[in-house]
Amino acid sequence: MPQGMPNFAASPIPQMSTSANAAPRTATDLYQYHDHYLVDELLTAEQKLIRDTARQHVGKHLKPIIEERFEAASFSKDIIPGLAEIGAFGPFLPEEYGGPGLDQISYGLIMQEIERCDSGLRSLCSVQGSLAMYPIWKYGSEEQKKKWLPQMVQGKKIGCFGLTEPDFGSNPGGMVTTFQDKGDHYLLNGAKMWISNAPFADLAIVWAKAENTEGRIHGLIVERGMEGFTTPTTHGKLSLRASPTGELVFDNVKVPKANLLPNKSGLGAPMGCLDSARYGIAWGTLGVAMECYDTALRYSKQRIQFGKPIGAFQLTQKKLAEMITEITKAQLLTWRLGVLRNEGRATTAQISMAKRNNVHLALTVAREARQVLGGMGITNEYPVMRHMANLESVVTYEGTHDIHLLITGHDVTGFAAFK
Repeated sequence: MPQGMPNFAASPIPQMSTSANAAPRTATDLYQYHDHYLVDELLTAEQKLIRDTARQHVGKHLKPIIEERFEAASFSKDIIPGLAEIGAFGPFLPEEYGGPGLDQISYGLIMQEIERCDSGLRSLCSVQGSLAMYPIWKYGSEEQKKKWLPQMVQGKKIGCFGLTEPDFGSNPGGMVTTFQDKGDHYLLNGAKMWISNAPFADLAIVWAKAENTEGRIHGLIVERGMEGFTTPTTHGKLSLRASPTGELVFDNVKVPKANLLPNKSGLGAPMGCLDSARYGIAWGTLGVAMECYDTALRYSKQRIQFGKPIGAFQLTQKKLAEMITEITKAQLLTWRLGVLRNEGRATTAQISMAKRNNVHLALTVAREARQVLGGMGITNEYPVMRHMANLESVVTYEGTHDIHLLITGHDVTGFAAFK
């Protein structure tokens, strides 16, 4: 072992032991003590149990494989049953549709633990729960709910969400995907891109304009196997490499009328789904920040330079102190948002603020943690560089950093700068 290199008792990658870290990190040895303001005391016993169950599953089954799959840009459905077992797919779904009926803070804590491992894995769960299951639950018919939701809770059917188009990202209302009423079915044409889960999803919640109703936006359940429906995989990604991304292409796809979501239309329908997903992102990226901080803190105590641990130097302590301060502020912001969600009082603007703040926080912490790790920070011996790459997608999807700033600006001034 080179002089001065730390020998962790907790490796981020158990299957890749080298001179920097030798022994595997256990499922319970995961920054349980970085709670500067005792936020844990605000959680119920049930919420803590749900979080710890997710934490143990992630530590045992996901962390040992994630670096290899990220490097290979590989996704395997073998992780889906385990995620279903810990309630990662639609945790908030009521029991009558097969869900666990958990509260919003429990949902957030599950996302926090999964994204601590990898943003791509949390994306899988967010898309499934908040973007595919949520619209069926909120906007679907009773028949649609009973047909799809129990299977989706169990991970037996996986969904995706088709809103973004090649020419319309931040302005989804400009979409050009349309459907026509053909009497006994709808005829769907258009394309969506940057769609997580698309390459293997069993169904897609597709948002399109109805030509017969002056372009009002509706949601359609499009099923794999429908003639004219294809899902090309997106290649060459340097971010979210362990998450499958693709396009949704519709070439005269005949969609049964029973597949139209009947209970809400207009742009507010997909925006309601995005509220749920953005809320999960706020918790998930907080988990990324905590993981990167934990990695940097451990390293700083064991990396020796100039005869002492680098954590004893002022500039390293400055970095760590700023990290834990911002994490603590985000913990309180996110918990309070969860309380408001439980009470049905959280606004779109409040959710937007948390998504933007926490993604920015996670990016800042990841970059500072990378500097604490020095050259080792760019290797996959540690998760920090992978988190940095993933966050460059998270800061863009479901509303860019700038768009969320404008949402807050609109909320406080009353003027919509993006119109």
